[in-house]
Amino acid sequence: MTNTVKGKKIRAIYGVTRIPDGNLRVLFEASLKGLAEHAAIYMAPPVELPIYKATIEAYEATFPGVLDGSRNAIALKNKLRQAATRMYVELAHYAEAHCNEDMPTFLLSGFLAAPNTKTPAAPLAPPTIGYVVHGPVSGQMKIKINSLPKALSYELQHAPAASDGGAPASWTQEPIGSTKPFIIGNLTPGTVYTFQVRACGRLGLTGWSDPVSRMAI
Repeated sequence: MTNTVKGKKIRAIYGVTRIPDGNLRVLFEASLKGLAEHAAIYMAPPVELPIYKATIEAYEATFPGVLDGSRNAIALKNKLRQAATRMYVELAHYAEAHCNEDMPTFLLSGFLAAPNTKTPAAPLAPPTIGYVVHGPVSGQMKIKINSLPKALSYELQHAPAASDGGAPASWTQEPIGSTKPFIIGNLTPGTVYTFQVRACGRLGLTGWSDPVSRMAI
């Protein structure tokens, strides 16, 4: 598919070689989610999404073994990382070619656009949450992350608020590919939840944002 438009062509971010595994996982999952949720636009990806999903999951499954220092786990992790990265790059080229040089359409794919000019990488401050409001149905929250310049992707964590006002004992984390408002579901009505976000930049993950708490209805 050939697009003839004025201005600079949209290009995805491919330079993932030095991105740590945890951050790269966020990019992989955001692209998988974007392509799957917008199949009406990206109808015939060159990599079957179930295969891409299985490769990402296998890659992530090696993380505990790597932390234990297992050489076999490290070798397997590196092999799966390379395989998932090849798929990621191939799918990114596909998204570039099928977005009709329209940035909002491209971002729906879950990939991040490369900047038009090269600037030195710098640590990012934590992002902020724009709002957390009740969703269209019971047990849902609609969340908006404020855009953070130079962020590659975002991650949300949420959990029932601790009764003593401290930090929750455990969190559920979700990769977020853009700052477009999104829905979190499967929340228990009448329970107060705490939400935080962080960003992935070229130098790694930021700290978590200030918490925002809301009761699900």
